[in-house]
Amino acid sequence: MPNSDAFAQKIASFDPNALGDAAGNLFGLPFTPEEARVVVVPVPWEVTVSYRAGTAEGPAAIREASLQVDLYDSEIPDAWKLGLAMEDADEAIASASQQLRPLAAEYIGWLEAGQPQASRQQYEGVPAQVTAAGDVMRESLKAKTGALLDAGKSVVLLGGDHSTPLGYIQALAERHESFGILQFDAHCDLRPAYEGFKYSHASIMYNALEIPQMKKLVQVGIRDFCQQEAELIEHSNGRVALFSQRFLSDEKFAKKSWKKVCGKIIAQLPKKVYLSFDIDGLDPKLCPGTGTPVPGGLEYEEATYLIRTLVREGIEIIGCDLNEVAPGDTEWNAIVGARLLYQLCNWMAVSQGRLKAKGMSAE
Repeated sequence: MPNSDAFAQKIASFDPNALGDAAGNLFGLPFTPEEARVVVVPVPWEVTVSYRAGTAEGPAAIREASLQVDLYDSEIPDAWKLGLAMEDADEAIASASQQLRPLAAEYIGWLEAGQPQASRQQYEGVPAQVTAAGDVMRESLKAKTGALLDAGKSVVLLGGDHSTPLGYIQALAERHESFGILQFDAHCDLRPAYEGFKYSHASIMYNALEIPQMKKLVQVGIRDFCQQEAELIEHSNGRVALFSQRFLSDEKFAKKSWKKVCGKIIAQLPKKVYLSFDIDGLDPKLCPGTGTPVPGGLEYEEATYLIRTLVREGIEIIGCDLNEVAPGDTEWNAIVGARLLYQLCNWMAVSQGRLKAKGMSAE
Protein backbone atom coordinates (compact mmCIF):
# COMPACT_ATOMS: atom_id res chain seq x y z
CA MET A 1 0.00 0.00 0.00
CA PRO A 2 1.19 3.59 -0.61
CA ASN A 3 2.75 5.55 2.21
CA SER A 4 -0.16 7.43 3.80
CA ASP A 5 2.12 10.11 5.24
CA ALA A 6 3.67 10.81 1.85
CA PHE A 7 0.20 10.89 0.26
CA ALA A 8 -1.03 13.36 2.88
CA GLN A 9 2.06 15.49 2.35
CA LYS A 10 1.37 15.69 -1.37
CA ILE A 11 -2.16 16.86 -0.68
CA ALA A 12 -0.92 19.43 1.84
CA SER A 13 1.68 20.86 -0.55
CA PHE A 14 -0.41 20.83 -3.75
CA ASP A 15 -2.10 24.04 -4.92
CA PRO A 16 -5.31 23.15 -6.79
CA ASN A 17 -5.66 26.77 -7.92
CA ALA A 18 -2.35 26.89 -9.76
CA LEU A 19 -1.73 26.23 -13.43
CA GLY A 20 -1.71 22.57 -14.39
CA ASP A 21 1.77 21.18 -13.79
CA ALA A 22 3.04 19.54 -16.98
CA ALA A 23 5.58 17.66 -14.86
CA GLY A 24 2.75 16.10 -12.86
CA ASN A 25 0.40 13.32 -13.79
CA LEU A 26 -3.11 13.44 -15.28
CA PHE A 27 -4.82 16.82 -14.61
CA GLY A 28 -1.46 18.04 -13.30
CA LEU A 29 -2.02 16.12 -10.08
CA PRO A 30 1.00 15.02 -8.01
CA PHE A 31 0.03 11.36 -7.54
CA THR A 32 1.74 8.33 -9.07
CA PRO A 33 -0.19 5.26 -10.24
CA GLU A 34 1.33 3.31 -7.36
CA GLU A 35 -0.16 5.61 -4.72
CA ALA A 36 -3.34 6.61 -6.57
CA ARG A 37 -6.73 5.29 -5.53
CA VAL A 38 -8.12 5.60 -9.06
CA VAL A 39 -5.87 4.54 -11.94
CA VAL A 40 -6.53 5.39 -15.59
CA VAL A 41 -5.19 2.75 -17.99
CA PRO A 42 -4.57 4.18 -21.48
CA VAL A 43 -5.05 1.84 -24.45
CA PRO A 44 -3.84 3.37 -27.76
CA TRP A 45 -5.50 0.73 -29.96
CA GLU A 46 -7.65 1.25 -33.08
CA VAL A 47 -7.04 -1.70 -35.38
CA THR A 48 -10.64 -2.36 -36.46
CA VAL A 49 -12.00 1.18 -36.85
CA SER A 50 -14.12 1.11 -39.98
CA TYR A 51 -14.37 4.77 -40.98
CA ARG A 52 -11.99 7.44 -39.63
CA ALA A 53 -8.89 6.64 -37.59
CA GLY A 54 -7.25 8.67 -34.81
CA THR A 55 -8.69 7.19 -31.62
CA ALA A 56 -5.35 5.61 -30.70
CA GLU A 57 -4.08 9.15 -30.17
CA GLY A 58 -6.93 9.89 -27.77
CA PRO A 59 -5.25 8.99 -24.45
CA ALA A 60 -2.20 11.17 -25.09
CA ALA A 61 -4.36 14.08 -26.28
CA ILE A 62 -6.62 13.82 -23.24
CA ARG A 63 -3.65 13.73 -20.89
CA GLU A 64 -2.31 16.96 -22.43
CA ALA A 65 -5.72 18.65 -22.39
CA SER A 66 -6.30 17.60 -18.78
CA LEU A 67 -3.82 20.26 -17.65
CA GLN A 68 -6.43 22.89 -18.60
CA VAL A 69 -9.20 21.39 -16.44
CA ASP A 70 -10.10 23.30 -13.29
CA LEU A 71 -10.16 20.80 -10.45
CA TYR A 72 -12.97 22.29 -8.35
CA ASP A 73 -16.35 20.58 -8.52
CA SER A 74 -19.23 22.28 -6.71
CA GLU A 75 -20.79 18.93 -5.81
CA ILE A 76 -17.48 17.23 -4.86
CA PRO A 77 -15.26 20.04 -3.52
CA ASP A 78 -12.47 17.67 -2.46
CA ALA A 79 -12.44 15.65 -5.69
CA TRP A 80 -8.82 16.47 -6.48
CA LYS A 81 -7.72 14.91 -3.18
CA LEU A 82 -8.95 11.49 -4.30
CA GLY A 83 -5.62 10.33 -5.65
CA LEU A 84 -5.98 10.02 -9.41
CA ALA A 85 -3.23 9.06 -11.85
CA MET A 86 -2.73 7.67 -15.33
CA GLU A 87 -0.33 4.89 -16.23
CA ASP A 88 2.04 5.12 -19.17
CA ALA A 89 0.71 3.51 -22.32
CA ASP A 90 1.73 -0.07 -23.03
CA GLU A 91 4.19 0.20 -25.92
CA ALA A 92 3.48 -3.35 -27.07
CA ILE A 93 -0.20 -2.52 -27.53
CA ALA A 94 0.60 0.75 -29.29
CA SER A 95 3.09 -0.96 -31.61
CA ALA A 96 0.70 -3.77 -32.52
CA SER A 97 -2.02 -1.24 -33.31
CA GLN A 98 0.30 0.79 -35.53
CA GLN A 99 1.41 -2.31 -37.41
CA LEU A 100 -2.01 -3.88 -37.90
CA ARG A 101 -4.14 -0.80 -38.59
CA PRO A 102 -2.91 -0.32 -42.20
CA LEU A 103 -3.42 -4.02 -42.93
CA ALA A 104 -6.94 -3.97 -41.49
CA ALA A 105 -7.74 -0.81 -43.46
CA GLU A 106 -6.64 -2.46 -46.70
CA TYR A 107 -8.74 -5.50 -45.86
CA ILE A 108 -11.81 -3.34 -45.19
CA GLY A 109 -11.19 -1.60 -48.52
CA TRP A 110 -11.09 -5.02 -50.19
CA LEU A 111 -14.46 -5.88 -48.62
CA GLU A 112 -15.95 -2.59 -49.76
CA ALA A 113 -14.67 -3.28 -53.29
CA GLY A 114 -16.70 -6.49 -53.40
CA GLN A 115 -13.88 -8.88 -52.41
CA PRO A 116 -12.14 -9.12 -55.82
CA GLN A 117 -11.01 -12.67 -56.46
CA ALA A 118 -7.61 -11.54 -57.72
CA SER A 119 -6.56 -10.36 -54.26
CA ARG A 120 -8.47 -12.89 -52.13
CA GLN A 121 -5.36 -14.83 -51.16
CA GLN A 122 -3.71 -11.60 -50.02
CA TYR A 123 -6.51 -10.67 -47.62
CA GLU A 124 -8.41 -13.79 -46.55
CA GLY A 125 -6.09 -14.42 -43.60
CA VAL A 126 -6.30 -10.87 -42.22
CA PRO A 127 -9.30 -11.40 -39.86
CA ALA A 128 -7.58 -14.30 -38.09
CA GLN A 129 -4.38 -12.29 -37.73
CA VAL A 130 -6.20 -9.29 -36.29
CA THR A 131 -8.30 -11.46 -33.98
CA ALA A 132 -5.18 -13.17 -32.62
CA ALA A 133 -3.64 -9.77 -31.83
CA GLY A 134 -6.91 -8.63 -30.28
CA ASP A 135 -6.87 -11.69 -28.07
CA VAL A 136 -3.37 -10.82 -26.85
CA MET A 137 -4.49 -7.26 -26.10
CA ARG A 138 -7.60 -8.51 -24.29
CA GLU A 139 -5.66 -10.94 -22.10
CA SER A 140 -3.01 -8.34 -21.32
CA LEU A 141 -5.60 -5.82 -20.17
CA LYS A 142 -7.53 -8.44 -18.24
CA ALA A 143 -4.38 -9.26 -16.28
CA LYS A 144 -3.37 -5.62 -15.80
CA THR A 145 -6.77 -4.37 -14.65
CA GLY A 146 -7.29 -7.46 -12.51
CA ALA A 147 -4.02 -6.79 -10.68
CA LEU A 148 -5.02 -3.18 -10.09
CA LEU A 149 -8.41 -4.23 -8.75
CA ASP A 150 -6.79 -6.76 -6.44
CA ALA A 151 -4.48 -4.01 -5.19
CA GLY A 152 -7.54 -2.05 -4.07
CA LYS A 153 -7.59 0.42 -6.96
CA SER A 154 -10.54 1.67 -8.95
CA VAL A 155 -9.85 1.51 -12.68
CA VAL A 156 -10.88 3.59 -15.68
CA LEU A 157 -9.88 2.30 -19.11
CA LEU A 158 -9.15 5.04 -21.66
CA GLY A 159 -9.17 4.04 -25.35
CA GLY A 160 -8.58 3.79 -28.16
CA ASP A 161 -11.48 2.30 -30.03
CA HIS A 162 -14.43 0.70 -28.28
CA SER A 163 -13.09 -2.85 -28.59
CA THR A 164 -10.57 -2.12 -25.83
CA PRO A 165 -12.53 -2.68 -22.58
CA LEU A 166 -13.50 -6.34 -23.06
CA GLY A 167 -10.61 -7.72 -21.01
CA TYR A 168 -11.36 -5.27 -18.20
CA ILE A 169 -15.04 -6.24 -18.18
CA GLN A 170 -13.98 -9.90 -17.97
CA ALA A 171 -11.68 -9.07 -15.04
CA LEU A 172 -14.59 -7.44 -13.23
CA ALA A 173 -16.76 -10.48 -13.97
CA GLU A 174 -14.28 -12.64 -12.08
CA ARG A 175 -14.70 -10.38 -9.05
CA HIS A 176 -18.46 -9.64 -9.11
CA GLU A 177 -21.20 -12.25 -9.23
CA SER A 178 -23.64 -9.97 -11.02
CA PHE A 179 -23.60 -6.53 -12.66
CA GLY A 180 -25.00 -4.54 -15.55
CA ILE A 181 -23.54 -2.27 -18.21
CA LEU A 182 -24.73 1.26 -18.92
CA GLN A 183 -23.58 2.14 -22.42
CA PHE A 184 -23.50 5.68 -23.82
CA ASP A 185 -23.13 5.38 -27.58
CA ALA A 186 -24.40 6.35 -31.02
CA HIS A 187 -24.21 2.67 -32.03
CA CYS A 188 -25.42 -0.57 -30.46
CA ASP A 189 -22.09 -2.36 -31.03
CA LEU A 190 -24.01 -5.67 -31.12
CA ARG A 191 -22.67 -6.97 -34.44
CA PRO A 192 -21.09 -10.44 -34.24
CA ALA A 193 -17.51 -10.34 -35.56
CA TYR A 194 -18.13 -7.19 -37.62
CA GLU A 195 -16.23 -7.26 -40.95
CA GLY A 196 -14.79 -10.60 -39.84
CA PHE A 197 -13.07 -9.17 -36.74
CA LYS A 198 -14.15 -10.95 -33.55
CA TYR A 199 -12.90 -8.09 -31.41
CA SER A 200 -14.26 -5.30 -33.58
CA HIS A 201 -15.17 -1.95 -32.04
CA ALA A 202 -18.67 -2.66 -33.41
CA SER A 203 -18.85 -5.99 -31.53
CA ILE A 204 -17.90 -4.98 -27.99
CA MET A 205 -21.39 -5.33 -26.51
CA TYR A 206 -22.10 -8.54 -28.44
CA ASN A 207 -18.96 -9.94 -26.79
CA ALA A 208 -19.96 -8.54 -23.40
CA LEU A 209 -23.29 -10.37 -23.61
CA GLU A 210 -21.33 -13.63 -23.61
CA ILE A 211 -20.18 -12.90 -20.04
CA PRO A 212 -22.63 -14.74 -17.71
CA GLN A 213 -22.16 -12.31 -14.81
CA MET A 214 -23.24 -9.42 -17.02
CA LYS A 215 -26.99 -9.59 -16.45
CA LYS A 216 -28.26 -6.39 -18.05
CA LEU A 217 -27.19 -4.06 -20.86
CA VAL A 218 -28.80 -0.62 -20.91
CA GLN A 219 -28.02 1.45 -24.00
CA VAL A 220 -28.51 5.22 -24.11
CA GLY A 221 -28.32 7.64 -27.03
CA ILE A 222 -28.28 4.99 -29.78
CA ARG A 223 -29.24 6.36 -33.19
CA ASP A 224 -27.48 4.17 -35.75
CA PHE A 225 -28.03 0.41 -35.76
CA CYS A 226 -28.86 -2.40 -38.14
CA GLN A 227 -31.76 -4.84 -38.35
CA GLN A 228 -29.63 -7.67 -36.96
CA GLU A 229 -28.94 -5.63 -33.84
CA ALA A 230 -32.59 -4.62 -33.50
CA GLU A 231 -33.61 -8.28 -33.64
CA LEU A 232 -31.01 -9.26 -31.07
CA ILE A 233 -32.43 -6.65 -28.68
CA GLU A 234 -36.00 -7.75 -29.39
CA HIS A 235 -35.19 -11.37 -28.63
CA SER A 236 -32.98 -10.71 -25.59
CA ASN A 237 -35.87 -11.33 -23.16
CA GLY A 238 -35.24 -7.95 -21.57
CA ARG A 239 -31.51 -8.48 -21.04
CA VAL A 240 -30.88 -5.53 -23.37
CA ALA A 241 -32.83 -2.31 -22.80
CA LEU A 242 -32.60 0.30 -25.55
CA PHE A 243 -33.15 4.00 -24.86
CA SER A 244 -32.57 5.23 -28.38
CA GLN A 245 -32.05 8.86 -29.24
CA ARG A 246 -35.41 8.75 -31.05
CA PHE A 247 -37.09 7.71 -27.79
CA LEU A 248 -35.21 10.35 -25.79
CA SER A 249 -36.16 13.04 -28.31
CA ASP A 250 -39.81 11.96 -28.37
CA GLU A 251 -39.89 12.22 -24.58
CA LYS A 252 -38.39 15.71 -24.80
CA PHE A 253 -40.86 16.79 -27.48
CA ALA A 254 -43.67 15.51 -25.24
CA LYS A 255 -42.29 17.87 -22.58
CA LYS A 256 -41.10 15.08 -20.31
CA SER A 257 -38.32 16.28 -18.01
CA TRP A 258 -34.82 14.85 -18.36
CA LYS A 259 -35.04 13.96 -14.68
CA LYS A 260 -38.06 11.76 -15.36
CA VAL A 261 -36.40 10.15 -18.39
CA CYS A 262 -33.29 9.42 -16.32
CA GLY A 263 -35.55 7.76 -13.76
CA LYS A 264 -36.80 5.36 -16.45
CA ILE A 265 -33.22 4.53 -17.45
CA ILE A 266 -32.02 4.05 -13.88
CA ALA A 267 -34.99 1.78 -13.12
CA GLN A 268 -33.54 -0.71 -15.62
CA LEU A 269 -30.14 -0.86 -13.90
CA PRO A 270 -28.99 -3.31 -11.22
CA LYS A 271 -27.19 -2.09 -8.10
CA LYS A 272 -23.76 -2.68 -9.63
CA VAL A 273 -22.99 -1.13 -13.00
CA TYR A 274 -20.07 -0.92 -15.39
CA LEU A 275 -20.23 2.35 -17.31
CA SER A 276 -19.03 2.25 -20.92
CA PHE A 277 -18.83 5.64 -22.62
CA ASP A 278 -18.24 5.95 -26.35
CA ILE A 279 -17.76 9.67 -26.93
CA ASP A 280 -19.94 9.54 -30.05
CA GLY A 281 -22.90 9.09 -27.72
CA LEU A 282 -22.63 12.87 -27.36
CA ASP A 283 -23.75 15.37 -29.96
CA PRO A 284 -21.04 15.52 -32.68
CA LYS A 285 -20.41 19.19 -31.94
CA LEU A 286 -18.74 17.89 -28.77
CA CYS A 287 -16.66 15.23 -30.53
CA PRO A 288 -16.19 16.21 -34.21
CA GLY A 289 -13.04 14.11 -34.57
CA THR A 290 -14.53 10.81 -33.45
CA GLY A 291 -14.38 7.92 -35.88
CA THR A 292 -18.07 7.50 -36.75
CA PRO A 293 -20.05 10.64 -35.81
CA VAL A 294 -23.84 10.54 -36.07
CA PRO A 295 -26.27 13.52 -35.97
CA GLY A 296 -28.16 13.93 -32.72
CA GLY A 297 -26.86 12.65 -29.42
CA LEU A 298 -26.71 13.74 -25.81
CA GLU A 299 -25.57 17.07 -24.48
CA TYR A 300 -22.63 16.95 -22.07
CA GLU A 301 -24.77 18.00 -19.09
CA GLU A 302 -27.47 15.47 -19.97
CA ALA A 303 -24.92 12.66 -19.86
CA THR A 304 -23.24 13.80 -16.66
CA TYR A 305 -26.61 14.43 -14.98
CA LEU A 306 -27.59 10.82 -15.64
CA ILE A 307 -24.28 9.62 -14.16
CA ARG A 308 -24.60 11.83 -11.08
CA THR A 309 -28.22 10.82 -10.59
CA LEU A 310 -27.62 7.08 -10.73
CA VAL A 311 -24.86 7.45 -8.14
CA ARG A 312 -27.15 9.49 -5.90
CA GLU A 313 -29.73 6.71 -6.29
CA GLY A 314 -27.30 4.30 -4.67
CA ILE A 315 -25.93 2.49 -7.72
CA GLU A 316 -22.27 1.51 -7.53
CA ILE A 317 -20.10 2.06 -10.59
CA ILE A 318 -17.69 -0.89 -10.38
CA GLY A 319 -15.63 0.30 -13.35
CA CYS A 320 -15.82 2.43 -16.45
CA ASP A 321 -14.25 3.28 -19.76
CA LEU A 322 -14.08 6.23 -22.14
CA ASN A 323 -13.42 5.50 -25.79
CA GLU A 324 -13.34 6.86 -29.34
CA VAL A 325 -11.93 10.31 -28.52
CA ALA A 326 -9.84 11.26 -31.55
CA PRO A 327 -7.87 14.55 -31.59
CA GLY A 328 -8.96 15.39 -35.14
CA ASP A 329 -8.11 18.88 -36.38
CA THR A 330 -8.86 20.67 -33.13
CA GLU A 331 -8.05 20.41 -29.43
CA TRP A 332 -11.79 20.56 -28.72
CA ASN A 333 -12.16 16.77 -28.81
CA ALA A 334 -9.58 16.23 -26.07
CA ILE A 335 -10.87 19.20 -24.06
CA VAL A 336 -14.33 17.60 -23.88
CA GLY A 337 -12.83 14.14 -23.32
CA ALA A 338 -10.65 15.31 -20.43
CA ARG A 339 -13.58 16.91 -18.61
CA LEU A 340 -15.75 13.87 -19.13
CA LEU A 341 -12.95 11.63 -17.85
CA TYR A 342 -12.68 13.73 -14.67
CA GLN A 343 -16.41 13.33 -14.06
CA LEU A 344 -16.29 9.58 -14.65
CA CYS A 345 -13.41 9.13 -12.23
CA ASN A 346 -14.93 11.30 -9.52
CA TRP A 347 -18.47 9.91 -9.60
CA MET A 348 -17.23 6.34 -9.74
CA ALA A 349 -15.23 7.15 -6.62
CA VAL A 350 -18.30 8.67 -4.94
CA SER A 351 -20.32 5.54 -5.74
CA GLN A 352 -17.62 3.42 -4.11
CA GLY A 353 -17.38 5.59 -0.98
CA ARG A 354 -13.92 6.93 -1.86
CA LEU A 355 -15.18 10.50 -2.19
CA LYS A 356 -18.02 12.40 -0.56
CA ALA A 357 -20.49 14.39 -2.64
CA LYS A 358 -22.71 17.06 -1.12
CA GLY A 359 -25.84 15.47 0.24
CA MET A 360 -24.25 12.01 0.40
CA SER A 361 -22.18 10.23 3.03
CA ALA A 362 -18.95 8.35 2.34
CA GLU A 363 -18.37 4.90 3.78
